[in-house]
Amino acid sequence: MAPFRAEHMGSLLRPQNLLDAREAIRDKGLSPEEAGLPAIEKEAVGNVVKLQQELGFKAVNSGEFNRTRFWGLMWDEFEGSVALQEAEASMFRLYHPDVVSLIEKDRKVMPGDSVIAGAKLRHNREKSKSNLHELKLVQQFTPKEEWANIKLTMITPAWFHMRYKQGKAYAEGVYANDEEYFADVAKVYQEELKMLYEAGLRNVQFDDPGLAYFCSEEFRAGYASDPDNTISIDTLLDSYIKLYNDSLSLLPADFHTGVHLCRGNFIGGRHFASGAYDVIAQKLFQELNVNTFYLEYDTARAGGFEPLQYLPKNKNVVLGVVSTKLRELESKEEVKRRVEEAASWVAKGTGQSREEALKRVMVSPQCGFSTHESGYPLSEDDQRAKLRLVREVADEIWGEA
Repeated sequence: MAPFRAEHMGSLLRPQNLLDAREAIRDKGLSPEEAGLPAIEKEAVGNVVKLQQELGFKAVNSGEFNRTRFWGLMWDEFEGSVALQEAEASMFRLYHPDVVSLIEKDRKVMPGDSVIAGAKLRHNREKSKSNLHELKLVQQFTPKEEWANIKLTMITPAWFHMRYKQGKAYAEGVYANDEEYFADVAKVYQEELKMLYEAGLRNVQFDDPGLAYFCSEEFRAGYASDPDNTISIDTLLDSYIKLYNDSLSLLPADFHTGVHLCRGNFIGGRHFASGAYDVIAQKLFQELNVNTFYLEYDTARAGGFEPLQYLPKNKNVVLGVVSTKLRELESKEEVKRRVEEAASWVAKGTGQSREEALKRVMVSPQCGFSTHESGYPLSEDDQRAKLRLVREVADEIWGEA
């Protein structure tokens, strides 16, 4: 049952023939069938599942090979969502770390990758197919008795709201306020998760750079100086925690949920923000109703392990102590030392022994290896070495999956 001692965060380096097929679709106007994408995608997913199995990872996934960016097509498939084209900069929080990248020169990310609610949001099973397709592909290459281990990554329900100015996440007149908008977002997430559960999914990881941006002094200062904001930044965090909890409120007890916080891992291994977890840890760990927190801890910009003292006894932490941005392989002994240090802080907060606390600690890379489909500094050999290191650390500390 998830989480497992050795985990990875989802995206893995795509094979070149998959990239070539997507390029042909994008640049030459070919259909997916004309470009051979379905067969190439299926073969690539089969190979990457096999790679994970060979390296000893239980929570296998598609490597996000079905996506061009880590958030996928889920929001585009919701009834009522509208993709923006050449949107006015005035719609965005220009101090939001992701938006900063959108407006920089020479960045190949266009506003069309962002959506708003052009009408009231609804879930439609006839349209919401990308996550289901991804899950079923992985199931084809996984023994049925291990389907419950499969992990699907999913974008946070607050993903698009956070980047927009107050009231701009939906078209004028669609929702009276954020509370109405959040209520519908929670409903579409409930329906998506229900559909995936019925198809056999038991393990979801929400990817949420936005939660880590609450730790950024630059973002907090930008938010405080924005005259359009009608609530405090702490109230905004409260609203996102409630949105998560409402989205997850109908899940069966055997559905494992986790949230991954990182500070960005864009093309070239670029990060977007810095800031320790201290400012949000107590509220986040104690009030967000997920089973597991996947936390970036590869560099000093994530701060120390002290905030882990606020982790409740019924929740787990996966420590992202191996970098996916730097090719250099970490020292195994240093990684093990850091895991032990983190466990000491978990133990301090609950009054447990370090050995007891270690039962709720796992290890992983800090982020995916390819959150966008291409442009990352590590080679496939580097990726394999990093994953092997994670598995070896887990084996030597815990001796179990």
